Amino acid sequence: MNFYEHTIIARQDTSPAQLKQLLEKYTNLVNKSQGKVVKTENWGLINMSYLIKKNKKGNYIHFKIEGNNKTINELEKSEKLDKNLLRYLTVKVKKLDLKTNYFEKKNEDIKENQIKKWKIQIEKNQIKAILLN
Repeated sequence: MNFYEHTIIARQDTSPAQLKQLLEKYTNLVNKSQGKVVKTENWGLINMSYLIKKNKKGNYIHFKIEGNNKTINELEKSEKLDKNLLRYLTVKVKKLDLKTNYFEKKNEDIKENQIKKWKIQIEKNQIKAILLN
C-alpha cells in the first residue's frame, strides 16, 4: 500500500452540512476501493491567490490516505464530476505525518507574537513612568 496526501477545495458558498457530506462521500469512496483514510483535516475557508470559477475563497479539506493507484483513480474520477469542488490535488508521499497540523500552528504563533508585543509595550510604559517620576 502507498501513502497519499489529498486536498480538495470546495466552493466558498458550500454550507457546513454539505462539507460534511463531501467528507463522508469521499471517505466512503476510498474505503470501498480498497483504501483507508488515515486522517482528515478541515482547514476551513481560505483566500485563494486568484479567482477559480468566480470564487475568491475556498473551503479546504485535506485527507491522508493509505491505498493503491486504483483507489486514487476512483477518487479523482468522482471528483471531476462534482460541481461543488473547484480543485483537487493528490501527492504520493513516502511516510504520512500524522502529528503536524500546519493551520493550528499559525494560530499559536500569532498568539505568542501578540503576547510578546504586549509584554514589550508594558515594559516601555513602566520605563516611561519611572522616568517621569
